[in-house]
Amino acid sequence: MISMDKIDSIRKRYRRGESVASIARDLQVSRDTVYKYARMEDLSPKMPVKKEKRPSKMDRWAPYVDQWLEDDMRENRKQRHSAHRIWQRLTQELGADVAESTVRRYVHLAKQRMHEGAEQYLDLEWPAGEAQVDFGFADFVARGTRMQLPYFVMSFPYSNVGLMQVMPGQNSECVCQGMENIFEFVGGVPTAVMFDNATGAGRRIADTIRLATLFKAFSAHYGFEYRFCNPRAGHEKGSVENKVGALRRALLVPVPRVWSMDGYNSRLLERCMALSKGKEHWRKGEGEDVLFHEDAYAFLALPEHPFSCVTYRRAVADKKGKVRVDGRHWYSTSPEYAGQEMIVGLHAAKVTIADRDGTVVAEHDRAYGDAPTDTTDPASQLPLLCNKLRGWHESKVRANLPDGLRGYMDGLDRRGLGDAARALRDQCAESGWDGAVEAAEGSLERCGRIDRAAMSLAAKRQATGSISYDDAVDLAAYDRPLEARRHAHEGR
Repeated sequence: MISMDKIDSIRKRYRRGESVASIARDLQVSRDTVYKYARMEDLSPKMPVKKEKRPSKMDRWAPYVDQWLEDDMRENRKQRHSAHRIWQRLTQELGADVAESTVRRYVHLAKQRMHEGAEQYLDLEWPAGEAQVDFGFADFVARGTRMQLPYFVMSFPYSNVGLMQVMPGQNSECVCQGMENIFEFVGGVPTAVMFDNATGAGRRIADTIRLATLFKAFSAHYGFEYRFCNPRAGHEKGSVENKVGALRRALLVPVPRVWSMDGYNSRLLERCMALSKGKEHWRKGEGEDVLFHEDAYAFLALPEHPFSCVTYRRAVADKKGKVRVDGRHWYSTSPEYAGQEMIVGLHAAKVTIADRDGTVVAEHDRAYGDAPTDTTDPASQLPLLCNKLRGWHESKVRANLPDGLRGYMDGLDRRGLGDAARALRDQCAESGWDGAVEAAEGSLERCGRIDRAAMSLAAKRQATGSISYDDAVDLAAYDRPLEARRHAHEGR
């Protein structure tokens, strides 16, 4: 194919009567080319349709490659075939005589074909008054203890306003409590709420939606419609997905230091609204706070009475009057209730225990996580003690330590005592009180002090047990190099 300038020159010179030989010589093209373009009747642009595919060495091996690429779609992204690996398998396993560059070209085109049928997303238009919810995770320092906590986010796609509440978990009680806090703050109830498939509200399984018992009552109480997005379909609630990250960057950096979570959450709602004040909507060209008035106008009215976000269970108290909840968490009442059936109320952040007549006899902070907890354990006082070290000598923590550990900590200065108490507190979060005390004793025995690394190692040994071998262990192999080194040293 020659340039259009040369084609134009050929045709003009041919029309002027110049010989084909001179045109070919001057323009450095063949005589056949001059004849071709001089006599061509139509120079209109041609539609760039694909030409008929020519036979290729890859035709024989294409089914294998297509199958490997299709199987890759079900595998971890980091364990999928590269073009080089496909070429290796073709040549080594199947004996294919094909160049790597040929395989690379085919793989590139095959992946393009596979993605042509990929899912496409609609540009959804959300009406005023509807909401989306999701959870994110961030680090907090709560009363001196650093921990990772979930935070609940409700986004209003019409106005792009997002509101956030920090919660101790992601269960039904936390979902309902977070929503209720926001309903009370905005003075209304969204007409419809879109949920992630993994929240404590419920989940979609094929075409069936299974709701948590508490959430059923909550949604009926407030009267909103609910929808659940499909599994692994975060784009269906893209507004809140984006808001989870935006609020974390704007309000949770640097790591917040919190004393009262209720007070922090109350201030957090005001701070969230302040982010939207005067901020223009990314697409509509109006202020988010102005558009939120339209959201609020569409809200349902709040019911006369708020909803109690609590799940009740029955549990029999043990010989000491303690009840067990969620497998590993023990909550105390009084020995007089030993053996009696108690009514346990599970709230988002607290647990209430009532007798069979409904009289509340105890209330505790609700424990989360896999580490065992017991409200009668001194571990429940450790976070407060780390901030009030002057109470060390009268504390329940000191009174319950073994004599050797107590004597060691009594001899520390204020800074050393604070370090030791914090190490004990952090290990309790992983191993429980008994495990942390044993780990601290192990550290003291091996290192002569309470060392975080030594405590962690001791706790792991307790959890996994001592190491045993099927065969007798022969340490003679270690003696020989030591002997040789000793003789070399003596010979100097």
